[in-house]
Amino acid sequence: MPFARLATATTPTCHIGLGLAAVGRPGYINLGRDEDLGEDRSVETLRNRTHELLDAAYAQGVRYFDAARSYGRSEEFLADWLNTRPGLDDIVVGSKWGYTYTADWSTDAETHEVKDHTLATYERQRAETDALLGDRLDLYQIHSVTPDSPALTDKELHAKLAEAAAQGLTVGFSTSGPAQADAIRAALAVTVDGEPLFRTVQSTYNALETSAAPALAEAHDAGLTVIVKEGMANGRLAGPHAPDVLKGIAEESGLGCDAVALAVILRQPWAGVVLSGAATTGQLASNLHAAVVDLDDDQLTRLAALAEEPRAYWERRRQLPWH
Repeated sequence: MPFARLATATTPTCHIGLGLAAVGRPGYINLGRDEDLGEDRSVETLRNRTHELLDAAYAQGVRYFDAARSYGRSEEFLADWLNTRPGLDDIVVGSKWGYTYTADWSTDAETHEVKDHTLATYERQRAETDALLGDRLDLYQIHSVTPDSPALTDKELHAKLAEAAAQGLTVGFSTSGPAQADAIRAALAVTVDGEPLFRTVQSTYNALETSAAPALAEAHDAGLTVIVKEGMANGRLAGPHAPDVLKGIAEESGLGCDAVALAVILRQPWAGVVLSGAATTGQLASNLHAAVVDLDDDQLTRLAALAEEPRAYWERRRQLPWH
């Protein structure tokens, strides 16, 4: 099933997806994980939590679910859920390759994931993903492309990705770092036999990091579906961690800081899907209120002033601890 099928979804929340980065592994860089997850982060506990979130998301109209090889057991948890709930044919599943999870289910590992965008890694991880998700996989993305990524210039890799696309898999890429716009534009220029290779782009965009917006608009105009990740800035825009301006506007709206932060993204004409990274069903329900937040021009102006210089934002993100 091609990723484009998501466009046929008509639920009020179909433009909000659920990302599994926060629940597919015990350690992550989101703020507030001790309160969200507690001490018991066994495989079965997080499997059950993931299934609970997936059930709640589907019941509330979410139809896109996003995993990755490096999100611990996220693909496994998602596959288990799909296998025990037959008939959910309106779901769209995306995953990513290019990082290998190395933390061995520990929160204090020295290294949690290792990046490698070579053809060998693609072939190994594609086989691993296929073993779990099989024909339920709709979208496969290169994980965190940067301007220096060999995935942008490896013609043999491009040919393999084009072959997968010809067989019905949607091929996309995600970006990370202060030069996201450069990476997006470089990826838009990648062609195979004269045809653009990539059909989706997943990038970080939020009230604190807006630098990719012009390039994402260009990608949208070129026909790519834009998926937005880290809309909550790894928890920096949630509840107790939110800037005072965001807290004030949330109070004015009568909804949570998270709903306001995600609503800002949903307003962007190029935003196709905005990911919730909820770790609890309560967070998910609050996130989904973003679909009904109505922001006026004054509020949008005040929120726009929160944007940080990209390098400062990404340095702050780099310093967030895995816990």
